[in-house]
Amino acid sequence: MAQHIAIVGMGPTGIYSLQSLIEHSEPLSISVFETGAQAGIGMPYSADTCRKSMLANIASIEIPQLPQSYLGWMNGLPKAILRGFGVDPDRLDDRQFTPRLLLGQYFRSQFIELLHLAEGRGHVIHIHEETTITDVIPGKVGVRLADAVALRDERFDRVILSTGHVWPDEEDSTDTYYPSPWTGLFDTDIAAARIGIMGTSLSSIDAAMAVAGQHGVFTRGIGRELCFDLAEGSEALSITMMSRSGILPEADFFCPIPYEPLSVMTDEALEALRAKAPRGHLDALFALFQAEIIADDPDWAREVGLQAATADDIADLYFADRLRRDPFKWAACNLMEVEQNKAQQRTVGWRYAILRMHEKIEAMLPDFSDEDRTRFDAGLKRVFVDNYAAIPSETIRRLLALRDAGILQVLPLGPDYERETSDNGTTIIAEGCTHHFDLFIDARGQRAMTSDDLPFPTLKRLLLDAACDVPRVADDYSLLLPDLALGQVAMGAIPYLMHDRPFVQGITAAAEIGRAIGQLGRAPSLRHRVSYWLAA
Repeated sequence: MAQHIAIVGMGPTGIYSLQSLIEHSEPLSISVFETGAQAGIGMPYSADTCRKSMLANIASIEIPQLPQSYLGWMNGLPKAILRGFGVDPDRLDDRQFTPRLLLGQYFRSQFIELLHLAEGRGHVIHIHEETTITDVIPGKVGVRLADAVALRDERFDRVILSTGHVWPDEEDSTDTYYPSPWTGLFDTDIAAARIGIMGTSLSSIDAAMAVAGQHGVFTRGIGRELCFDLAEGSEALSITMMSRSGILPEADFFCPIPYEPLSVMTDEALEALRAKAPRGHLDALFALFQAEIIADDPDWAREVGLQAATADDIADLYFADRLRRDPFKWAACNLMEVEQNKAQQRTVGWRYAILRMHEKIEAMLPDFSDEDRTRFDAGLKRVFVDNYAAIPSETIRRLLALRDAGILQVLPLGPDYERETSDNGTTIIAEGCTHHFDLFIDARGQRAMTSDDLPFPTLKRLLLDAACDVPRVADDYSLLLPDLALGQVAMGAIPYLMHDRPFVQGITAAAEIGRAIGQLGRAPSLRHRVSYWLAA
């Protein structure tokens, strides 16, 4: 009989899992369960959580292969559709950043194309949209699922959990406080008032754009400079983004794609390091990090004093110049540099080296001692996150336009601050100053989730009973514990993987996870289990 597989959640991870599964020659029976009205779009790209002003920070050239490239798909659309999304149909290219809503429509179209391919290859697909799975129940013979109505009759040979981001419930929101931008903010009319946003990264920028978009529009001035025109009656609008450092993300930079191989931090060098120091090798890894950048960009290395740096002070050196500068002036200078480099197709060596190294080092994190992991999180991790979380140039322009309109400010909180939220708003005390906000939005992005956060009671209980506080997975993302889930449940939900893989976000990560899950290999081997027990 054909294997019966369930995919719970059909965003990008689910799509890449499906693409991998249907490449198998043996016919499969695949059931897709999607909470939303349309499978294939994914929460970050749906109309429930996006506005046209929100740009995706990934371009066609970076999106892993699907039946059709994003650029090819856009070229096949009527020009009127592209114009409706604010995209110039005569200036499309594979490094262009587009609205997330448009990217969501692309993923939906590729999901439908995969369905055609699946049926042509003899697979049978069952789609259950607007269906929320409420429990995952592994058994000795297959896995059962429960939805909001009842326990389902089917028994699945394998269940793939690709449920995506996890945000607080909308019930946690109030008239003056939102625990995230995705808990009711986009469905609410926001008054022109003093708005505080915790965070200065992309999630925080999304929140700022969602609020600003209700009170004005972005336009092009005479010199084609981007401006923000505040609507009449919205003069009281004030938006403050804040974080401990008060720095803004930098603009996405030009570099060769696919990535060129590293010259120092090679796979061979990392394997030799792992064999020599299996549990405590942060300092040795940092030596490779230094050597790679010195080889790729010796001038920048000398400028920041990289040779004398350590894994513990590298973040201080990396951010020192930005912390001394006004964040908007830095953003304007960085934008000019990035745009010149893109026009000349010039790659900045140190930026490209850091970008290529972050995934190499992430693969080593499960082997870190607790001490090294704490040191890494306080130092190198901050450098890598800043580097790979660069945002589209157009988003920087919008931030500058809001600043020029007198609407947007950035507040550095420092290492110690106090926050008090009540029905009257939120008060922040930082650096000896008091700031009051009528509405406060916590927009610090996705946090790493634990087994206790799982929305599936039976699977949650089994994991906790097995003393597995964080889901642990094999190479194909099958759960290593509990025993009943072994080989039957695959954890592709990114928030539950972030403990060991803090950089596992975005579409490229979704593709890597989906392709590994879809291999349908054997149950995790004893080697995987022994590795888990040793790590624990």
